Amino acid sequence: MSYDRIDARILEIVQKNNRLTSDVIGEMAGLSATACQRRLKRLRSEGIIESDVSIVSPKAVGRPIQMLMLVTMERERSDIIDRFKKAIKSSAEVVNGFYVTGDADFVLYVTAGSMEEYEEFTRRFVYVNPDIKGFKTMVVLDRVKVGFAIPVETPCED
Repeated sequence: MSYDRIDARILEIVQKNNRLTSDVIGEMAGLSATACQRRLKRLRSEGIIESDVSIVSPKAVGRPIQMLMLVTMERERSDIIDRFKKAIKSSAEVVNGFYVTGDADFVLYVTAGSMEEYEEFTRRFVYVNPDIKGFKTMVVLDRVKVGFAIPVETPCED
């Protein structure tokens, strides 16, 4: 996967607003709309652009309770880790899940409509799983910064 400085500019633009037309993106990046469309298609097909998403307010859709869960597994065996990764992917309550180093094995960002709903989730997702040694929950008081934008390095031109 490689990209040039024009691709880097396109990536910066679409990370801020992916609803812009190819005409507008192209103009901002110094390209025609057609050339811009070709580059966007390539960036997507090569996996440089993984997804085009909208960030939804949890409060607006009835999920005002947000938590970060630190989950520690009983053992670190590949089958156990793979099984838990699959459980994370299939859980609607888990918005983001990360397999990490350090004191915990996983960090999960979880939303719920109420604390009662979160307790139900922990009973269904955590307590019944014998592979989980323990977990800690941190309640989010305020979303200070939300997004998925990655700083894009502009490649050196030879």
